[in-house]
Amino acid sequence: MKAIRRFTVRPVLPEPLAPLHELARNLRWSWHPGTRDLFALVDPARWAASDGDPMRLLGDVPPSRLARLASDEAFLARLSEVADDLRGYLQDDRWYQSSSGGPARLPSCIAYFSPEFGITAALPQYSGGLGILAGDHLKAASDLGVPLVGVGLLYRHGYFRQSLSRDGWQQETYPVTDPNELPLSLLREPDGTPAHISLALPGGRSLLARIWQAQVGRVPLLLLDSDVEQNDVHEREVTDRLYGGGSEHRLLQEMLLGIGGVRAVRTYCRLTGHAPPEVFHTNEGHAGFLGVERIAELASEGLDFDAATEAVRAGTVFTTHTPVPAGIDRFDRELVARHFGDGAELPAVDVERILGLGMETYPGGDPNVFNMAVMGLRLAQRANGVSTLHGHVSREMFSGLWPGFDPEEVPITSVTNGVHAPTWVAPEVFRLGARQIGERRTEDALSVGGSDRWDAVGDIADRDIWELRRSLRSQLVDEVRERLAASWRQRGAGSAELGWIDGVLDPDVLTIGFARRVPSYKRLTLMLRDPDRLMRLLLDEERPVQIVVAGKAHPADDGGKRLVQELVRFTDDPRVRHRIVFLPDYGMAMAQKLYPGCDIWLNNPLRPLEACGTSGMKAALNGCLNLSVLDGWWDEWFEPDFGWAIPTADGTATDEHRRDELEANALYELLENRVAPRFYERGPEDLPDRWIEMVRQTLTHLGPKVLAGRMVREYVEKLYAPAARADRALTPAAARELAAWKSRVRAAWPHVAVDHVEASTTSAELGATLALHVRVALGDLGPDDVEVQVVAGCVDAEDSIAEAATAPLKPVAGPDDDGRWSYEGPLSLDRTGPYGYTVRILPVHRLLAAPAETGLVTVPSQALGEGAGVLMR
Repeated sequence: MKAIRRFTVRPVLPEPLAPLHELARNLRWSWHPGTRDLFALVDPARWAASDGDPMRLLGDVPPSRLARLASDEAFLARLSEVADDLRGYLQDDRWYQSSSGGPARLPSCIAYFSPEFGITAALPQYSGGLGILAGDHLKAASDLGVPLVGVGLLYRHGYFRQSLSRDGWQQETYPVTDPNELPLSLLREPDGTPAHISLALPGGRSLLARIWQAQVGRVPLLLLDSDVEQNDVHEREVTDRLYGGGSEHRLLQEMLLGIGGVRAVRTYCRLTGHAPPEVFHTNEGHAGFLGVERIAELASEGLDFDAATEAVRAGTVFTTHTPVPAGIDRFDRELVARHFGDGAELPAVDVERILGLGMETYPGGDPNVFNMAVMGLRLAQRANGVSTLHGHVSREMFSGLWPGFDPEEVPITSVTNGVHAPTWVAPEVFRLGARQIGERRTEDALSVGGSDRWDAVGDIADRDIWELRRSLRSQLVDEVRERLAASWRQRGAGSAELGWIDGVLDPDVLTIGFARRVPSYKRLTLMLRDPDRLMRLLLDEERPVQIVVAGKAHPADDGGKRLVQELVRFTDDPRVRHRIVFLPDYGMAMAQKLYPGCDIWLNNPLRPLEACGTSGMKAALNGCLNLSVLDGWWDEWFEPDFGWAIPTADGTATDEHRRDELEANALYELLENRVAPRFYERGPEDLPDRWIEMVRQTLTHLGPKVLAGRMVREYVEKLYAPAARADRALTPAAARELAAWKSRVRAAWPHVAVDHVEASTTSAELGATLALHVRVALGDLGPDDVEVQVVAGCVDAEDSIAEAATAPLKPVAGPDDDGRWSYEGPLSLDRTGPYGYTVRILPVHRLLAAPAETGLVTVPSQALGEGAGVLMR
C-alpha cells in the first residue's frame, strides 16, 4: 500500500550537537567547504547517500550515532570551530559595511525579486540560467555584506526531472517537495501562527500564501507558497510548477510574486524589525507587478497615480535577461483587466492606468497585449542588460519606448553577469590556491574579489596544474559512468547489457563539455552537422576527443525534445558511445562535477541571442578553456590566451541553414587544427606547455572578471546606490512636483520646435570653431524646462551621425514678439572627413535620471535640416 503523505521524523539532537541544526538551516553550507566537511564527519556513508544535503543527513542519522558524537571531543571541537566561523561570517563587517560613504550613501535594504533561485540542489527551485544567476547574486551579496532580501515562489514540484525513453525521447516527472524536509522555516506571527499574505481574485475569491524563509548566509530568501488549506484547489495549484500551466496560471504566479512579494517583504520587516527596502530590484519581467503594488501603497498615503509612479520608479532597478521579444511574458489585455480593479486586486487604482503600463505603444506593438518587460521598464528609473553586447541588443529591442532617440541613448545600461566562485570552484582547485596564498585569502579572492589579476597563479608549477586537471578529468569520468549506467537502467537496460559503460571516456583524452537548456538558438546539435566528421574527431587514433553533453528541453517544446533525441541517438551508436555521452537531468549537482572536469567548454548559440551565458565562466574558474561563439560575456572578454572564438556567419544574406553549415565547419576546423593539437603537443618535460599556459592565463586574468562578487559590487555602485539616492530625493512633495512637471511638459511639447539654425561659416578646418545661432519655439515652457543641444559627429552617406557628441547651447535672448528664444554656442571641429551636426531640444529636470527618460525630443524639420544640418562633404 502507498502512503497518502510522507514526512521525515527527525531525531532530537543532543544538546552538545545543537549547533548542527543552525549550520544545516543556513545555506552557507552549500558553498563553505569547512561546513560540508563537518557534516561528512557526522556519518560519511549517509552523507554520500544524502547527496550532500545536511537536512536529509540529520533525518537519517540514528540516535546511537548522535550519542557517540555528543561525547566525541575532537568532533565537538570541530563543531564549535565551524559554528563560530558561521557566527563571525554573519556578524562581522564586510565589503559593504566598509565602503566609502557607508549607510549614508548606500541603501539600507534591497529587495531582490526573481521567479526562480538556484541556491543548491537540496532546494530545487530553479530551471536554468536565470535561477542560477539569482542564487549566485544572493550568495555574493551575502559574502559582500550587501543587505539584500530575496523574494520568490516556493514550487511544490519545482522544475521537472528529466529521463529518457529507450528511443531517446525526453520524459518528465515532477517529484513533490515537502517544505518541511527542506532547509526552510515558516515566517510566524508573534502568537506562533503562520504569517500569510492575501491577493483578491475576481468573483470575491482570494489567494492566500504562506511565507517560507531560507537563510542564504546573511541574506533571507522569502518564498511564497499557495498550497494552503484555506485556498480552493485552483488557488492551491498556483505555485505548483515553475513555468507551468496556461496563461492565467502564469499571470497569477506573477501577481503573487510581484504584489504578494511586496506584501511578504512588508510582513517580514514588521515581524523581524528588518530595515524596509529603499531599492526594489526586478530580475526579469516576471516580478514587474511589484511596482503596481507599490503605487497602490503610495496611493493609500495620498499620492495620485502619476506622483506615486515617479516615486516608485526612483527606487526600482529592472534587469532584462532576454535578447528576443519572444522571450518576454505577454498577457491578453482583457485577462489582466479582469484581475485588477473593482471586485479584484488593487481596486483603488484605475485599471486603465495599470493596463497602460504594459501597453506596446511603439510601432509594431500589439495594443491588445500586456507586456511584462515593457511594464518593468516603465516602472524602473534604472535598467540593465547582462553583458555589454546584451545591453546594446536591449537598447535596440526596446528603443520604440524612447522614440526620437538613437538606440545608444536609450537608458538601459549593462552589468555583465558573474558566477559565485565558492559554489562552482572544485575543492581541489580551492586547495591548490590555498597552498599558494592561504585559505582565508583564497576565500576572499573567490568571494569578495576586487583585484584585476590573480598573480599568485603564476607561481604554481606546470606539473601541479596538469596533475590537477587530470585528477578533475578522472573524477568526471567516474561521475559520467555512474550517471550513464543509471540512465540506461531507467531506459530499460539490464545489467548484462551495460558492461561497455566501464570503458566510457578516458581520463587522458581531451574532454569537451556542453550543457545548457535546449531552446533552438543554443544549437545543441550543431556538432552533428557533419556526423562523419565528428566521428573522425572522436575516434582519431593520435588526437581523440570526447564530449559530455547535458540539457533539458522545456516540457512543451517538442522541437527541443527532437534535438535531444537526435543527439541521444548519435551517442547510442556503439562505434562512438565510449567517446560521446548525453547525461539526462542536468542540474546543479551534475554541473558542479562537469565544469571542473572538462578541458574545453563549448558554446555555439546564434549570435546575438545569448544574453550572457555564465556556464563558460564557471568552467573557466576551474581552468577549463572556452570555445565559443562571440556572444554574451565571451564577446566582451575573449582573448586568444583564454580559448578560441568560433567565427560567425551572421550577414543578412546568410540563411539559417547556410549559417549553421558555415559555423559548424568553423567549429570542426578549430577542433582539428588548433584545439586538439595544442592539447596533445608535449614539451621537454612531457607536458602540454602551451595548453597549461592558457589555463594559467585564464585563471590569472579571466578569473577575477567572472566573479559574482564583481557583478554585485557593480550593481551596488552603478544601480543600487543611485536608486537609493533617487528614492530619498523623491519625497511625496518632490514626486508631485516631478509628476506635475512631466504632465506640463507633455502637454506643451507639440508646440516646441527648432525654427532656425545658422552657423558662422559653411566650411571649416580641423580645430576650427563654428558659432551656432539657433531660434526655438518653447510654447508654454521656458529655458529652465529644456536644454537645447548641438549634436555633432562623423556622418555616413545618408547623413546619419555616428559616435555623436553633444554640447548645450545657451539662451541669449527671448522671448521675442513671436515667443521665440535665441540660443548660441560654439561647435568645435575635432575630426576630419564627412562631418555633420544637428540641433535638438530635450526636457530637463534635476530629478531625471537620464536625458531620454521622458521619451521627448524635438529636432529640426527636414527642410530646415537641408539648409543647416551637414557641414563638410
